[in-house]
Amino acid sequence: MLSKEDNELITRVGPGTPMGNVMRRYWMPALLSEEIPAPDSPPVRVRLLGEDLVAFRDSHGRVGLLDEFCPHRLASMFLGRNEEGGLRCVYHGWKFDVHGRCVDMPNEPSTSTFKERVHLTAYPVIEKAGVIWAYLGPEAKRPELPDMEWMRAPSTHLFVSVTHQYSNYLQAIEGGIDTVHSSFLHWNDLTDGSNYRQVDTAPVLDVECTDYGFRYASIRDIGEDRTYTRLYNFVMPFHQIRSSQDAPIPKDIQVRNLGRIAGHMWVPIDDQNTLAFNWMMSPDPAKPLDPEAAVRAEAFRGGGPEGETRIRHRTRANDWLIDREAQRTQTYTGIDGVNTQDLAVQESMGPIVDRSREHLGTTDRAIIVFRQMLVDAAHTVAGGGDPPGVDPATYRDVRPYDKVLSRTETWRNVAERELALHR
Repeated sequence: MLSKEDNELITRVGPGTPMGNVMRRYWMPALLSEEIPAPDSPPVRVRLLGEDLVAFRDSHGRVGLLDEFCPHRLASMFLGRNEEGGLRCVYHGWKFDVHGRCVDMPNEPSTSTFKERVHLTAYPVIEKAGVIWAYLGPEAKRPELPDMEWMRAPSTHLFVSVTHQYSNYLQAIEGGIDTVHSSFLHWNDLTDGSNYRQVDTAPVLDVECTDYGFRYASIRDIGEDRTYTRLYNFVMPFHQIRSSQDAPIPKDIQVRNLGRIAGHMWVPIDDQNTLAFNWMMSPDPAKPLDPEAAVRAEAFRGGGPEGETRIRHRTRANDWLIDREAQRTQTYTGIDGVNTQDLAVQESMGPIVDRSREHLGTTDRAIIVFRQMLVDAAHTVAGGGDPPGVDPATYRDVRPYDKVLSRTETWRNVAERELALHR
C-alpha cells in the first residue's frame, strides 16, 4: 500500500505541486504533428499538467504553444485567426507569434508602444518523430532533447497514435508496467490455455534501478528447463519500451522476434486525465514498418483508425461495451481490444485511486519500485536536484526483448548481448 500522503504527493501534477515540478523537468509529448498539419491550419487546444494551452503552426511552418487565454480580456486563442505569421485573437485583434510576442494591437493608436510590454506565455517546442514535444519547466533546467531509438527512426519505420484516458496518469503507468495482468485481462481465447502466459500465471519479477529509471524482467517457468522472459525498460517519468506483440505466445515458438519494438508515453493532462501516446517501430533499416500491419496491430489493441483514438467511443458511460456472453464463452473480459481492456480496468478504479486501501503481492514489485522512485524524485527536485532520466545519454540505446531462455541464461546477460548486437 501507499500512504495517503504519498499518494497525494505523486498523483497531483498541477502548477506548483511537487510532482508537477518533477514532470516539468522533462520534455513532454503534447500532440501529434498531424493534428496541426499545415501552415496556418486551425489551432488546437492542448492541456498539459493542468495548464490550458493552444498549439498552432504559423505561416512559416513554425509551431507555437501558447497560453490559451489572450492577456487582454482572456478570450480563448483557440478561436483565433491563424494568419500571416501569428495567431490573432478574434475579440479585439491582438496578434501573437510563436514566441508569445504581441506583434499587432490594432485597437490601440499607431503611436502606442503598449504591445511591446505585453507577452503571452509560450513554451519551447520541438517536432520530432511525428510528435510535438513541449518543455514547461524552468529555462535554466531545460534538458537536452529526448533521444530514444524510436525517435530516430524514419517515418517509414514508425507508427504513432494517441488515446485519451479518463483517469490519473499513475493508474495508466502502473497498468503498463504490470506484466502479470496479461495472463488474465488479455486472455482473449478461453479455449487456448497453451500460451506461455497461461502456462505460468505467477512469474518472478526482477527489477533493476538505472540512471534513467529502471528495467525489469518477468520470468515464467514453462518447463523443460526453460523460461519465457520479457525484458521491459521504463524511462522516467512516463515512457515504457517493450517488444511488440499482437497475439499470444504459443508454446512452440522458441524466440519471439516480430522485428518490432513498441511502447507508450502516459502524459498527464491534469490530475484526472491522461494522454496515452502509443508507438511502434521497425528497428531494422532494411525492413520498413508495414503500415497495414501497424494498423492491424493497433486495431487489435483497441486503438488506431479501426478502434479508439483521442476521441473515445468505449468509456465508463457505456461500460466500455462489455459483452457478457463473450465474457462467458470467448474472452476473459468480454471487452474488445487490449488497450480498451486496460483503459476499462484503470478507469473503473475512479479518477484517482486511494492506494492506502491496496494489498500488493510479490508480482507487484515493479509498481512498488516505481512509486518509490516518484516519491524520491519529488523530494530530490524540491531540494534542488535533478530527477532520473533527464539526460538522454542514459537511455539512448536501451532495448527490450521477449525470448524463451534456457535456465542457464540470465536475463541480464541476454540483455547485454542484445544491446551489443544493436550497437
